[in-house]
Amino acid sequence: MNRLFDQINQADNPNKRILLIQLGDIGDVILTFPAVQAIRNHFPDAGLVFCVREKAGEIAADLPWVNEVMTVQKTGRSVADETGYQIDWFRRLRRHRFDLAIDLRTGARGAIIAGLSGARYRIGRFAEDGGLWRNRVFHTLVNPENEVNEYAVQHNLNILAPLDLSPMPTQLFFPVPEYRKQRAHRLLLDCGIAPNRPVMAFHPFSLWSYKEWNPVACARLIDHIHSQTSFQVIITGAPDERHRADQLVQNCVTRPVNLAGLTGIGDLAGVLKHCRLFVGVDTAALHISAAVGTPTIGIFGPSSPISWAPRGDQHRVIQKSLSCVPCRQKGCYNREISRCLQDLSFEEVRPILDNCLQSIPAN
Repeated sequence: MNRLFDQINQADNPNKRILLIQLGDIGDVILTFPAVQAIRNHFPDAGLVFCVREKAGEIAADLPWVNEVMTVQKTGRSVADETGYQIDWFRRLRRHRFDLAIDLRTGARGAIIAGLSGARYRIGRFAEDGGLWRNRVFHTLVNPENEVNEYAVQHNLNILAPLDLSPMPTQLFFPVPEYRKQRAHRLLLDCGIAPNRPVMAFHPFSLWSYKEWNPVACARLIDHIHSQTSFQVIITGAPDERHRADQLVQNCVTRPVNLAGLTGIGDLAGVLKHCRLFVGVDTAALHISAAVGTPTIGIFGPSSPISWAPRGDQHRVIQKSLSCVPCRQKGCYNREISRCLQDLSFEEVRPILDNCLQSIPAN
């Protein structure tokens, strides 16, 4: 194996073509950024193509370390259109003439893309159920041990181990493009927020309902911040969450600004960069905030902060103290409702929130 990867790393072949595949959700893609940076640091002249799902394409395209982003789009086309789309997509893939393909997950779709990429060398994560064909796609399989006790950023770096890319960056970092910052500034102005007023983002929504905090406590948190600080609270979320954000605004005594649905994932990074603090549940917005350098308070339920909470002194975690926490299930008994979040009161959150607020400059 060392001889194989010596060939990949040989100095007289700087113009390598590398395909990195991460077909997880947006948060999974964010947590891949150190791996992208590690590849670029080690292969500065390589053509690096990042393959992600369509919904993560916008923020992936803003990465300074990639040359191109290829997105896997949703289906919903007719059979004829779908066939044409797949043929065109894989023709585009093959035109890159990849030397190396790396799939960071264990799904079938990523393995198919790696296999059809034409890359001579293919690295993948070992899948317990992949013996029939999936694992055989790869020349090198990586099967890390004890990942349950590692940060998710490290999970992605583990798959790069055969390349010996040491040292590797482990800090989550995303340099927000200047045009995104300017768009965020204009959006906040359009929403009536004065340029000199400090802003705090609250993100109560998740793709998974079992990760969401109870709405009554959410409203109390917002009102408390408005009553104790000069912060303007903004609520962030996806377009299909805007109605629920409106309901949350109505349940508040104060009036937070509802930005849910007003930004794509790329502009959300610009908005979160502008904020002094982010408070929210375990979701992509939490990881984006950490990546752009904004202090965070993550409200966790059944998922493990060891795996998913941002690292660093400026990041805090709130999680109810129960013997079953974290269970790492999709709610209690996998029923999509988490008692550890539904029963988490604002009074339990307040001490950590107040302590964090005191450490943030008011102007």
